[in-house]
Parts: sequence; structure tokens; C-alpha cells
Amino acid sequence: MKTYYNPEDLKKFGKIGEFQKSMADKFFAYYGEVFQEGALTAREKSLIALAVAHAVQCPYCIDAYTVDSMEKGCDEEQMMEAVHVAAAIRGGASLVHSTQMMNKVKEISM
Repeated sequence: MKTYYNPEDLKKFGKIGEFQKSMADKFFAYYGEVFQEGALTAREKSLIALAVAHAVQCPYCIDAYTVDSMEKGCDEEQMMEAVHVAAAIRGGASLVHSTQMMNKVKEISM
């Protein structure tokens, strides 16, 4: 079965500069800097990346940061908890906008 998502394409990520090298170089320099140890450990950043990958629904990122998180010593429970944090924030972000709907209903019902 063919799908739009081809796991083999993740291996091609480093080649995104083929059509625009200068921008890709800048992106990879930034990306590399972001994931360096800083106020957050590389392990913490990997869990954040895994959670965000689920929030933005990027299958390539989910694969990459599942592997990366495990390589950095995270276990399944920690990774799933990070995914649940992303789900809670994503769900909350949808629900908080219900106040706009509620305000509009009250406005037109008056």
C-alpha cells in the first residue's frame, strides 16, 4: 500500500538544500544550535521535540524524536507522558476558543 508518508524520505532531510542551499544552511545552523545543551538538557529538548512533533503531526519528526529520545535515555512512560502533555495543550487550545463562540452566541441572542 502506498502512502503520502514514506519513512525513507526522513533520510533525505539533509538534502533539503538542493534547491536553496543558503537558506538550508542557515536553517541547519539554527537547528543545530537549538538542540545544543543549554538551560535545557539535550534529553529534555528531545522530549519537547517529540511532544511538538505529535502536536504538529509530523510523522518524520515523530520517528526521529522517538529514536532520539530513547537514545538519550527516555523510557516509554516518559515519552507517552510528553505526548499527553502535547495533546492536553492542543485540546485546550481548541477549547479555549470556545469562548469566542460563546461570546458570539450571547451577542446575537440578546
